[in-house]
Amino acid sequence: MTEDDLPDTPATTTCEAVAAVAEASRQWAAVTYSGRARVIHAIANALDTAAEDLIATAQEETNLPEGRLVGELKRTTFQLRLFADVVADGTFLDARIDRPDATWPMGAPRPDLRRMLMPIGPVLVFAASNFPFAFSVAGGDTAAALAAGNAVLVKAHSGHPRLSNATAAVVRAAGRAAGAPENLLRVIHETENGVTALQDPRIRAASFTGSIRGGRALFDIANARPEPIPFYGELGSVNPAFVAPTAASRHASEIVDGFLGSITGSRGQLCTKPGLLLVPAESSMLAMLRDADLPNPTPMLNDRIQKGFEADLAALATHSGVSTLLKGANSTDTSPGTTLLHTTLDKVLASPEALITEVFGPAALIVTYSDPAEVPELARTLAGQLTATIIAESDAASDITLAQDLLPILTEKAGRLLWNQWPTGVSVTYAQQHGGPYPATTAPTTTSVGTASITRFLRPVAFQNFPSTFLPDALNDGNPLSIPQHIDG
Repeated sequence: MTEDDLPDTPATTTCEAVAAVAEASRQWAAVTYSGRARVIHAIANALDTAAEDLIATAQEETNLPEGRLVGELKRTTFQLRLFADVVADGTFLDARIDRPDATWPMGAPRPDLRRMLMPIGPVLVFAASNFPFAFSVAGGDTAAALAAGNAVLVKAHSGHPRLSNATAAVVRAAGRAAGAPENLLRVIHETENGVTALQDPRIRAASFTGSIRGGRALFDIANARPEPIPFYGELGSVNPAFVAPTAASRHASEIVDGFLGSITGSRGQLCTKPGLLLVPAESSMLAMLRDADLPNPTPMLNDRIQKGFEADLAALATHSGVSTLLKGANSTDTSPGTTLLHTTLDKVLASPEALITEVFGPAALIVTYSDPAEVPELARTLAGQLTATIIAESDAASDITLAQDLLPILTEKAGRLLWNQWPTGVSVTYAQQHGGPYPATTAPTTTSVGTASITRFLRPVAFQNFPSTFLPDALNDGNPLSIPQHIDG
């Protein structure tokens, strides 16, 4: 079955799906935290049980190899279980209790105030193309929204519609069996229906992973609603990597191998691919990259992504300041080879908007510099990034100086900074930050990976002077839930 064979999802059906999810969200928010955690664990277990069929479907629709999909599904169920543990722990509620204080120093008595984070309401998730499990129907955004206490409506990606429906069926069946509301998760298809859902006043927040153009269009729609809603978009990033002089001379071969692995893994179809590499002009790295052995190309995710890659690569490669350093041969018409382009620092500084641009796929721009003191100037021209990498030796004066000059600039520009590691591995942890200033994301104060991402789908509510019988258990004296409480400062 192709996407064309899927039943049409007209606007009326989309509105019905929104209504069903809105009702389920009210029911889900009332479920106990232990009950919520139990359901999410059940969903993770069911996905693991269905792994063989789901992975087979994913292979048919995405051209991704089995090993990659096995690892991605493992990540998906791991993060579901991690969020279930977060729910059970209760720290995410950020419960704060200020008891009455007649002598409060501000000049007036302090009332009884109790504040916590509560579910924001039905969440619309726009699934990604390049992660059919981890950023799709049961991916990180869905896991965070469910953990926060919200039902989810997923706008499936056109690159894997059958997998989206199959995943949703597993999630819904597992949720029902564990006592969750019937419509805890629903899926719709087609861009128009995603827009209809985004405009529906019952949707209270939305998330997106994809292109700058598509994400910005949806972001503007979310903000143009009569009642604007939070829109958490992950859009685009070049992810620059800066190689300092001593590191380049000591570890040229190792750096080249790591870089090539990072840009060719998953055919470069990762939002954290380092698409811009700065190296010293006198380094042997340029020659090594020119003579590198490239992996045999395999098909990209789908025709639309391939066409976009070819168009963006052509625009960059034909710029007057750019030359082709290495171009791998295509294995088929649908399997473009890896391309490395070359330019110099001064040419980038003369035309930063044209040359510092994301090419989503197996390609990167190598920038050579002669004077390390000029490198921070390029960093200042960067737009917002998901990541920025420094490859340097901590015992070399030249590298220390460059790193010290770059660090305060890159801290302003990127959400995650790396030292002597490549950015394409994004670990799902408590301290992870996957976000950055625009255009990396539309909400630079948040992350879309890691347990902190749950805060996107919560909102604070304070209760002033309420009797204990009307308070949520999380805010009651005696701490009946045994969760962390912040009391009287």
